[in-house]
Amino acid sequence: MWFLFALGSALFAGMTSILAKVGIKNTDSNLATAIRTVVVLLFSWLMVLVVGSFHTIGSISARSLVFLILSGGATGASWLCYFKALQLGNVNKVTPIDKSSTILTILLAFLLLGEIPTLWMGFGIVLLGAGTFLMIQKRKSEPSEVKSNSWLFFAILSAVFAALTSILGKVGIQGIESNLGTAIRTIVVLIMAWGIVFFQKKHVLVKSVDRKSWGFLILSGLATGLSWLCYYHALQIGKASLVVPVDKLSIVVAIAFSRIFLKEKLTGKAFIGLLLIVSGTLLLLL
Repeated sequence: MWFLFALGSALFAGMTSILAKVGIKNTDSNLATAIRTVVVLLFSWLMVLVVGSFHTIGSISARSLVFLILSGGATGASWLCYFKALQLGNVNKVTPIDKSSTILTILLAFLLLGEIPTLWMGFGIVLLGAGTFLMIQKRKSEPSEVKSNSWLFFAILSAVFAALTSILGKVGIQGIESNLGTAIRTIVVLIMAWGIVFFQKKHVLVKSVDRKSWGFLILSGLATGLSWLCYYHALQIGKASLVVPVDKLSIVVAIAFSRIFLKEKLTGKAFIGLLLIVSGTLLLLL
């Protein structure tokens, strides 16, 4: 059952990347992240009310609450970095870097959760690394500007925080209904995102967000909420070292949609890299 929820998470996460890319085209990335988080928060707490887990808040242990808060902080940092990278670079290049957090997640799952990787997982990690390298290779026609490399820095940070999110979230939702755990984490992300917006005094830009951007940001927030609900339920009933690789198959959805809606084409090397990433991901499940 965890596999189906992980696949659902991958589908909605892939949709999130494209919807957010369009939504932040004319909007500051930090402000866009904060706006999206409001949608995710409302959606996640609606699901808590639907499943009837609100009354279990009082039974959450201090340890679980701390890890949920830490997980929310890591998520907020990952989001801010990811959408900044999306604003600066192409989906086809930012997404592979972000999804490479799988490698770090498996390492942390081994060190902190005792989930021992198999030999097949080792081969899978090698393929993931090789595939990611091929996908981010710069075309000869691309200008060598400082700005063109800025996305890489933010994408790497996004991957690091995403890996921390998975491990902290796995520990935090033990013994907690997954929808409730997601909703609590979202509160932390909301405070963090809007705190940065107000600190940078970018809240005044809300009035300048056009209708198209609002629409795509709201849809992106809904897709994120659905992805989270599926992802953390999968984490609750499955191993982090298995759930995370399946979730990262969202790269296929994101790249397919980027070709259809954003007209971003893959080079020959990038396509081979994508095949390696998918193959490596499948090996991680053996």
